[in-house]
Formats: sequence, C-alpha cells, structure tokens
Amino acid sequence: MSEKNRPFLKWAGNKFRIIDQIRRKLPQGKRLIEPFAGSAAVFLNTDYDRYLLTDTNADLIELFKTLKQEGDSFIEYTRTFFSDRNNDEERYYHFRELFNNTDDIRLRSALFIYLNRHGYNGLCRYNSKGIFNVPFGRYKKPYFPEKEMQFFHKKSKRAVFKTQGFDITMRSARQGDVVYCDPPYVPLSLTSNFTSYAANTFGEKEQKILTLVAEELSARDIKVLISNHHTPFTRKMYHMADITRFEVQRFISCKGRKRDRARELLALFA
Repeated sequence: MSEKNRPFLKWAGNKFRIIDQIRRKLPQGKRLIEPFAGSAAVFLNTDYDRYLLTDTNADLIELFKTLKQEGDSFIEYTRTFFSDRNNDEERYYHFRELFNNTDDIRLRSALFIYLNRHGYNGLCRYNSKGIFNVPFGRYKKPYFPEKEMQFFHKKSKRAVFKTQGFDITMRSARQGDVVYCDPPYVPLSLTSNFTSYAANTFGEKEQKILTLVAEELSARDIKVLISNHHTPFTRKMYHMADITRFEVQRFISCKGRKRDRARELLALFA
C-alpha cells in the first residue's frame, strides 16, 4: 500500500507525516486495533482485514459511526455548514454553543467537522466540564473534505468503532490481532505538563499502565507498537521493546510560531 490517504479531520499529532515509518514497523495480522483513534490516519493507510478503533472522545467515535452508517447523505448534510455566511466569528460561536448543547448525534457529528475546520489550528479541546472551547480560526476559506470523507466511509465497512478506554480495548485483543497505540505524548521536557485529552488527564500513571498492558499482550504473542516522544522517561518505560528513533519537523512551541524538529520513537513489543 504505497499511496497515502489524508484524514478528513485536522488533528494535533496526527500520524500522516510519519505513516511510512509506522507501516514499516507494524507487524502483519488479521485485525488492527487502535485504542487511540484520533484522526484515524493509520487506519486509512494500512491494509488489514478488520479494524477496531476506540477512543475516550465520544464525539469523535459517534462521528465515525455516523459517517460509516450514512455515507453520502451525511457528507452532503455536513456540506451545508460550509458556506461563506458560516465562515464568520459570530456564526462560529453560535454553532459552537449549539454543539455543546445538542443531543442530536447527527447534528453534533456534522458540527464537529465544521468546528474542526473553522476553529483555531484544528484543535480539539474541552474544558474540565467537557465543554468544547476552541476559538474561531479566521481562515479565508475552510476546506470541505468531501473526498477524504468518502474514502473513510468506504473503508469503514471493515471497522468497528467504540467509545472506551485504552486498557479495556487492548485487553480485548486476541491471537492474530496487532495493536497500534498513539497515546497523548509525554512532555519533551521536565517543565512541560502531561497532556489533557478529551477532558481527562493522561499522565505518568496512564503512560505506565499502557506500557504494562503492552508487555502483557506481548507475553501472549500479541504484538504492540507504540508512538511517543523520545525522552529518558520513554526509553526507560519501553526498555523491553525494540525502539526505532527518528526526528519529525513540526511546531513545538505553545504559540505555534517556532518550527523545530522533535525527537520521536516507535516501540515494538513483540
């Protein structure tokens, strides 16, 4: 599988840029399990018979389910939110409030894409109460990802999507499965904070649990590949794994002004 398929969502840390490194390290198997679905870049750029994608972000998973079920009708419905009239600060905050208050899954899913493409830097951020709070992005003409959504819909027939924690997902793995984990990354420096994700903290404790479960699966002959920053902390955590190190050029300053090269790794528990 040589061609690359972009995710339809903008996503911080999405793996599209390093998909070649990931594909080279991923073992063969019947089913790929991803406990941190994110933008689904790895799902879109691999060729397993079946997939299980899970995430703690219920909005993300419900969107994937809706697109899988409805296809073109949902794509056309979502397109109605992408207009010159709606590319406006007042309209953006109106839709953001609607997103935060509606229980209509179809509407909420379409608005998730609208907010993703019109919000600042394509961020997906919630406050401690679970309220989506990304500000308006001020883009000249936000891109509507029709082709990318169509490809996702076509491939999603091979996939199951669930809202659940990574440990439950990983422990459901069976012989013939391969697990790829893209957790919130550990900080690059001691002065950084562990990542907040889906209104829950994914900290040092969770990173260690993830490693322990990967070791458990490896002992059962189920291979696990983990992405993370390359730091003394991760080198120590993944000492039982086969580690591949590389650098990725990306924005790493909090203000998004400084482009630098960040050290990353892939740890294979096999």
